[in-house]
Amino acid sequence: MTLSLRALVLGLVLIVPSWSDGPKRVSQADALAAVVTKVQPEYPAVARQLKLQGVVEVEIIVGENGSVESATPVSGNPVFTRPAVDALKRWKFHPFQENGAATKAQVVLTVTFHNN
Repeated sequence: MTLSLRALVLGLVLIVPSWSDGPKRVSQADALAAVVTKVQPEYPAVARQLKLQGVVEVEIIVGENGSVESATPVSGNPVFTRPAVDALKRWKFHPFQENGAATKAQVVLTVTFHNN
């Protein structure tokens, strides 16, 4: 390989982002096993009065320190999405590891609302 071709290949390797640049994807089971602090969502009064029940899926990004950096609803009744997001933002996790170092993690968690 010529020197100019090597330089071109090296340049491309340096400018093309790695596929692993995003947060590490973890399963719901692994995320739940790593929970340190779990905050229950507040059941909306209107949902309680109407005897509504439902499931909300929320995608969260957990930072290197174990705090939730973001929470975005994926699916579910809009009556329940805000309380689910607000509660999950207050959860704490043991930091997730990748190659021996703390890393951001991405997971979709399911929150179930049932009227007792």
